[in-house]
Amino acid sequence: MRATPLLSIIFFLLFGAVNAQAQKGEIIQISGVTMTADSLQAVPFVTVTVKNKNRGTNSNNAGIFSLACMKGDTLHFSIIGYRSKDYVIDKNIEGMFFNMVQLMVQDTFYLPETIIRPVPDDFDYAFKYWDIGDDQYATAMKNTNRQAMLRVMYSLPKSGAENQSYQQMQDRQSTYYYGQQKPMNIMNPFKWGEFFEAWKRGDFRKKY
Repeated sequence: MRATPLLSIIFFLLFGAVNAQAQKGEIIQISGVTMTADSLQAVPFVTVTVKNKNRGTNSNNAGIFSLACMKGDTLHFSIIGYRSKDYVIDKNIEGMFFNMVQLMVQDTFYLPETIIRPVPDDFDYAFKYWDIGDDQYATAMKNTNRQAMLRVMYSLPKSGAENQSYQQMQDRQSTYYYGQQKPMNIMNPFKWGEFFEAWKRGDFRKKY
């Protein structure tokens, strides 16, 4: 009775070793190349996956790939522009290494039908009166026009940074003349020039 557990353990170990050896014999290394079926040119970057298993690889620039899998697995080859292919590895294949060439057939895309019609009879009217929007270049030229930039410059209020800079300039000027009388600009020719320019622009007109 005491030998029964010991025999069970020995049997379990032997069974596990035989099962591991059997599984080791089912592993196979698949190496191959993906090529076009019509011209036998290499097809790079083909995705090679093992179906129903989270395992796969990609072919390199020359279309060469290598993948370890089990005998009886199904390899799935897929890439944009070519039809997907499946390859079933034979369970009775001998050895642990297998080389293959997978031919990829280019897929055909059918575009929807396009009908070209002649110019309608009211082409003259459309050419004269239709309002066609500006393209990007014309829009950019309008937005960067000097007059448009000036209008934007005069209409936009000062930003926070500009107001802060102006206030700091006023503070520096007040500090500079601290304790003395500030100079009067009534005899300053530059200030008179600014006055005449503002007068010409109409800055002193009443705005209703």
